[in-house]
Amino acid sequence: MRQFRAVSVFILFAAAVFPQTVKDVRNTAKLGSRAIPQLAGYLASPDVNVRVEAVKGLTEIGGADSIDPLIKATHDNDAEVQVHATDGLVNFYLPGYVKTGLASKVTRVGSSIKSHFTDSNDQVIDAYIRVRPEVIQALGQLVRGGMGMDVRANAARAVGILRGREAIPQLVEALRSKDSNLMYESLIALQKIRDTEAGPRIQFVLRDLDERVQIAAIQTTGILINREAVPDLIRIFNETRNAKVKRAALQALAMMPTAESKPLFLQYLRDKDARTRGAAAEGIGRLRNPADSAVIDQVYKDEEKASPRLSQAFALVMCGQTQVSEFSPLRYLINELNQASYAGEAYPLLIEAARVPEIRSQLYGPLETGSRDEKIYLSRVLSASGDAATVPHLERVSKDTDTQVAQEGLKALRALRSRL
Repeated sequence: MRQFRAVSVFILFAAAVFPQTVKDVRNTAKLGSRAIPQLAGYLASPDVNVRVEAVKGLTEIGGADSIDPLIKATHDNDAEVQVHATDGLVNFYLPGYVKTGLASKVTRVGSSIKSHFTDSNDQVIDAYIRVRPEVIQALGQLVRGGMGMDVRANAARAVGILRGREAIPQLVEALRSKDSNLMYESLIALQKIRDTEAGPRIQFVLRDLDERVQIAAIQTTGILINREAVPDLIRIFNETRNAKVKRAALQALAMMPTAESKPLFLQYLRDKDARTRGAAAEGIGRLRNPADSAVIDQVYKDEEKASPRLSQAFALVMCGQTQVSEFSPLRYLINELNQASYAGEAYPLLIEAARVPEIRSQLYGPLETGSRDEKIYLSRVLSASGDAATVPHLERVSKDTDTQVAQEGLKALRALRSRL
């Protein structure tokens, strides 16, 4: 009789604590931030649908108080709960992410889930945003041991978006998983984090049999400036019959040019492939030898396509043509910020060029007197590559009469000060 009473009490307690339907959870979530403690309690429900809905509610409510329950949800033993918790944590730091993240594409089939990864993976939080270490730790644990490969790959994507440097060991470990999605997402995450010390640790993936993974590994090697891999990249370039892999190898070599790779750049300056000849020009430009201006100038004048011409202009600027005059290469790069089709290509080239003090100083004039698009993009450029002398220029932009420009100036100023 006593045992029966104990069971009855437990059933009554469970009924009081755990809602009977998903609808009950949704109604609770409508209470807003006041509902967070109750939703956190629902994460212990034996009903996986209730737990999923509780995570959705916590994500929708948001706020700092939702982070700890979402971290707890990453330890759930159900894949769908873990995916929603992961996207919820990212959504706190990157509002709106949950609408496009993996959780929005998950469907449950019995006890498992079906998901669909998109190739669009360029999101990353602003450099000045600080993520709680516990969040990165939780996501790193999912990268290593989530309930399924899709969960792990989704966590790797999240780590990259949040620039989770502390989870680099888990990302590198994931490259030995033999799961292409997880390996790819881990490599892209390492690109976003940009810790050059990770470069040598991914070198073994350069000859992966999956084309997408191999290309991502080659690109990551270039971005992380792993010069130890230059001989491997040259061999891959010379031996592969895959045009995409060959182009990626030359682009990676161009990110970290050496005397050993320069003959390749000179050889492919007039290649029939536009991106290949663009990469060749950038490689020569990064060597920063004024004597190379003549050979670059000739292909620059003959070039008919905008994309490689931007690379050639960058090379001329890096080789010493730093003036901003009507037809100068630097002016051409700045002008293309006004073209929606090519602003995305000119922008990263200007970020890199602006790391050179004499080039950076030439950008202050267009920053303050240029078109709206020029002011916006150059604010971003200088927030990434500026120094203390840049601050007063961004302060003036932050007071621009154009509200959109002023907001971008304020954002850039905040990012620069955080970095300094």
